[in-house]
Amino acid sequence: MVSVRRREELVSARKAAGLTQEQLAEVMRVDRSTVIRWEAGDYAPQPYQWPKLARVLGRSADELRELIGVRPVAGTPLLGSALEPAFSWLDRQVGWSPGTTRERVEARTPAGRRVRTPVGRSQLADALAGYYGDSPAGHSTYQVRCGGVQTQTSILTRPGWTELACPLTFQTDRLTLLSDVARPRRGIEENAAVRRLVEAAADDVRIADVPIYRLSAIESLRDAIVGKVGLAPFVEYALSVDLLERELTDSLEAGKHVRPGDAPLRDKYLPDFAAVLGLDGRLCAGGVLALTAIARPADPHRGGPDYLLLVQERSGRVLNAAGRLAVIPKAFHRPLADHRADARIGVTLRRELEKELFGRTDVDNTAGAQRAADPMHPSRLSAPMRWLTELGRMRLECTGFGFNLVSGNYEFASLVVIEDEEFWPRFGGDVEANWEAAGLRQYSTLDGDLITELISDETWSNEGLFAFLQGLRRLAEIDGDRVRIPAVELGG
Repeated sequence: MVSVRRREELVSARKAAGLTQEQLAEVMRVDRSTVIRWEAGDYAPQPYQWPKLARVLGRSADELRELIGVRPVAGTPLLGSALEPAFSWLDRQVGWSPGTTRERVEARTPAGRRVRTPVGRSQLADALAGYYGDSPAGHSTYQVRCGGVQTQTSILTRPGWTELACPLTFQTDRLTLLSDVARPRRGIEENAAVRRLVEAAADDVRIADVPIYRLSAIESLRDAIVGKVGLAPFVEYALSVDLLERELTDSLEAGKHVRPGDAPLRDKYLPDFAAVLGLDGRLCAGGVLALTAIARPADPHRGGPDYLLLVQERSGRVLNAAGRLAVIPKAFHRPLADHRADARIGVTLRRELEKELFGRTDVDNTAGAQRAADPMHPSRLSAPMRWLTELGRMRLECTGFGFNLVSGNYEFASLVVIEDEEFWPRFGGDVEANWEAAGLRQYSTLDGDLITELISDETWSNEGLFAFLQGLRRLAEIDGDRVRIPAVELGG
């Protein structure tokens, strides 16, 4: 149980380590307000943060638990074991004796412990276009023109997939779980997987042993989202197809051209468009990401009524799109408590709003076991989410769908519109990004120049820009008076 008294010992330990609150926050990659709350006893650091916090303060595992006033709970990862599930999984998959992966990770140090500057988004898209060649009939990579700027992405889509505007209701949000979906296996590249774990250990990247939804079929994207999903371990995705992005960026940073035969992991897991579209032959993970738009009334300094748009700068501790711009929320599609009911993409979207913007740490099962029977029960909702759901003040829509050629992920681009102008004055101070974001930006839909400049930013993730652009198109249809940006036109 977390102590609610002020942790004077924790404050003393920080000072003894020669750190201010700001410095500790920077090292731990959290906001200073989070450190203040730790020291005030409002809540304790998450279990995944314990190993690093102990090292920074120069304390043992037991000493740290005393400092933060918690006792180990059965099923909670102990200090130094945050990646233990991933180590054990890899041992089993490649037939190593238990503990081998841990030994190999501990024996290696990250090559060139440097801050990596993300390869430009358009450079990634161009490289993938060169690798895969002409798109299959009826498909194309998503590209738009906005304000005289031509933008191409790595998202493979088709005309019907970019004109959805599908409300995410029980009647139209109909992804269903098939428990007997066969999981194709193509083997694990041992060296690449160990390298990924070395980097994860060094950078505090979370690779949790939780299930995610693997897409096995898309049956309709007209009046409803209809398809089939199965379950797959997140760690399997993290140590296999997710490695394609690192292989691609490593090649581009080295000045190499990416061609078939020159990219061993891509050649194995995602060699051509047939593999991209052949969902029964691969692990197709993916997720839901949404542009969040909040209606605001007219303001003497800002001008007329507008939408406030939120854009995140992704943390270096996330597995996907680290260090890049993205819409918020952005998440892997995965169950939390009810594997069948949670298969609908709107369930993930609502949960991620709570987790990524409204401070609900208890719905983040990457930090430990889920103990609540119904984490999204109305009585457990945050004050902002409860207010939004009581009278239907929030609109959720799927605006587009595609496959990201970076790693083959499926992407459900979505839009969250908070239409009641009372929300921002009432709850704007409660909106705060969680650990997955290094920063949170806001833009007004009245500022066409700034948004056009934002679209050209090369630090976007391709899927993030896809969702952002699709969201802008839909916002202009919903309430054009609030949106003063150049038209987003599809095609080249």
